[in-house]
Amino acid sequence: MIQAETAAAAWNGRVLCLLAERENRIYQIALPDGRFAALRLHRPGYRDAAVIRSELWWCAALAEAGLPVPVPLPTRHGDFLHRIAPGHHASALSWVEGIPVGKNGAPLPGDTGAQVRLYAAIGRLLARLHSETDRLTLPPTFTLPRWDTAGFIGETPRWGRFWDHPQLSPAEATRLRDARAFLCDRLSSAEPQADIGPIHADVLRENVFANGGSLSLIDFDDSGIGFRAYDLGTALSQNLYEPAFPALRQALLDGYAETRPCDPVLVDALLLARCLASVGWMIPRLAPDDPAHRRFITRAMHCIALVMG
Repeated sequence: MIQAETAAAAWNGRVLCLLAERENRIYQIALPDGRFAALRLHRPGYRDAAVIRSELWWCAALAEAGLPVPVPLPTRHGDFLHRIAPGHHASALSWVEGIPVGKNGAPLPGDTGAQVRLYAAIGRLLARLHSETDRLTLPPTFTLPRWDTAGFIGETPRWGRFWDHPQLSPAEATRLRDARAFLCDRLSSAEPQADIGPIHADVLRENVFANGGSLSLIDFDDSGIGFRAYDLGTALSQNLYEPAFPALRQALLDGYAETRPCDPVLVDALLLARCLASVGWMIPRLAPDDPAHRRFITRAMHCIALVMG
């Protein structure tokens, strides 16, 4: 907490509480003018200063274009990034009102009709995100990690070698290697013609906020340059066990396709890529006995059966 309080002082802020601890530690802070803000203490080694500055630039440009995303806030010295220590930085974003549309591991709230309307709206929001991004002129210094074929299934994927997870049974390891080969073929053949550009890359329920009849998108910490269809795949990844999954998938695709082309086959492949990547993500981050390992492996196996048969 002392580190958070020291960082908050760069915005003349006061720490109220810890909100989340994933790649970053996120705190709610109070600003001198009475507003709230989200203070992020970025995990050392995950993203360097140039990448974080690019993410902040993108959010600022999207907000200026009218997108419902957090606005980066300058420190009292006018910078958007505060250096805590070598390789360790903090940033602050405007407070987004509302509540998450759902929670990982819990049934999606609402009846089927409400769920379908929600995912159609998420599809429209993602299409708008991509279209507004395409209208921007990215600065020469703009740099984000690549969510491309190599980033998912290369020898050193961004979130780790999922096929080497130590808790995989021999049969599961074989199945995940088969899925890797499937994605290598599917993504490498699609990539030359695919819609590629800046993406959020983490469109989970917890990152979509509802406030009345409107939706906002938060947490761009995993954003990158990659398949636009990956944003749709991540949005579906928490719904694989929902009874209405086919209807939710179709609503998301239909909402997106109202204004942008959408390849359902590629979306399904990138849904699988997300489920596999999540298995790799956990290896260095969670204790070996954390039950989440088995849950995500089981989900990956379920998704393989769904997409590959």
